Amino acid sequence: MTHTARRIGRSLALVLPVVLVLSGTLAVSAVPWAGQGSGTQMLTASSEDVSVPAKPRAPQDVLRDRLLAELQEKDPGTALTHLQREVENRPSLAKHCMSIARALGRAAVQHYGPTRAQSYSRPVCDTSFASGVMYAS
Repeated sequence: MTHTARRIGRSLALVLPVVLVLSGTLAVSAVPWAGQGSGTQMLTASSEDVSVPAKPRAPQDVLRDRLLAELQEKDPGTALTHLQREVENRPSLAKHCMSIARALGRAAVQHYGPTRAQSYSRPVCDTSFASGVMYAS
C-alpha cells in the first residue's frame, strides 16, 4: 500500500507543475489585454508603430554608458580622465559627476576586483569613484 501511495505521489509531483504552468499560460494568453471584444485574440509582439523615434536620452546617461564601455575596453583611469574633461567642458554635467564616478567604481570592482579597482582611484568628483569601489566590495 505505501509503495503505491509513493508512486502516485511521485507521479503527481512530476505532472502537477507541468499542468499548472500550461493552464496558467493558456489563461494568460486568453485574456483580452487590449480590451477588444473579440472572443479569440492573438498576442502580438508589438501593436504600436515601430517607426516612432525613441525619446532622446539625457546627456549624463549617454556619458555614463560611454564611460562604462570605455572602462571595459581600456581601464578605469582612462574613463576617470575623460569624465573629468567632460565635466570641465560641460559644467552642466557637474551635478551628475558623483553618481557617474560611483557607477564607474562599481563597474571597476566587477571587472578588476576590489584591490585593483581601488588602485585607479583619483580625486575626480570628490572621490566618488573610491566610494563606488568601497560599496561594491
